[in-house]
Amino acid sequence: MAKVISTLFISADGVAEIDPDWHFPYFDENMGRAVGEDYDTADVLLIGRETYDSFAGAWPDREAAGGDDAPFAKQLGDVRKVVVSRQPLEFTWRNSELIKGDLLDAVTSLKADAGIRGILIPGSISVVQQLLAAGLVDELRLLVHPVAARKGRKLFDDGDAPYHLRMTATEAFPTGVIRVIYAPTAAPTKVGYDEVKDQVPGEK
Repeated sequence: MAKVISTLFISADGVAEIDPDWHFPYFDENMGRAVGEDYDTADVLLIGRETYDSFAGAWPDREAAGGDDAPFAKQLGDVRKVVVSRQPLEFTWRNSELIKGDLLDAVTSLKADAGIRGILIPGSISVVQQLLAAGLVDELRLLVHPVAARKGRKLFDDGDAPYHLRMTATEAFPTGVIRVIYAPTAAPTKVGYDEVKDQVPGEK
C-alpha cells in the first residue's frame, strides 16, 4: 500500500495556515533538505484547490526563469498532481488532474495502486483533516516553528475523540525549528492518577 504523508509548516500553537512573516525567517538549508526529503517520498501530490492555485501560480514561472529553485520547480511540474475541488477546473500546469469521485474512495484507490509509491499532501489543511478523520493518513511530517502565530487555521479541528500519535523521528534545527514525524497509533491503556502517583515529584 502506498503511504499517505502530510507535510506541513506549523507554528508552536498549531496554526498550519502559514504567514510568510513568521515562516520565511526560519527557512534555511536544513528546512530545505527536510522539504526535499518529504517530496522525494512521493510520486503523487494530493492537493486542495487553494494549494493548487498557489503552486500553479508560482512554480511554473520559477521553472521557466531558471533560477536557483528551478530544479525543484521542475520536480513539482513533473510529478502527478491530483487536485481536490468541488468545482471543475481548467488546468494550466502539466500533469494535473481533478480527483475522481469521493475523496475518501479516491484516496483509498490511490493507496491500493501498485504503481504508486507514495502520496504527499503539502499544506491543504481541509484535505488532511478529512483524511485524518477517516484514518487514511500514514504520517504527519511537521516543521514546527518557534513562534505562536495566534491566528490562522489550525491543523487539528474540534472533534469528539483525540488522535493518538506515535513519534517516529525528531530533529532540531539551529533556527529553533523542530522537525517531528508522527504516525497514527492506538490509544494507550487508560491510566488514572492512582496509577501514576508514585511518579509525582517528592522526597526519595
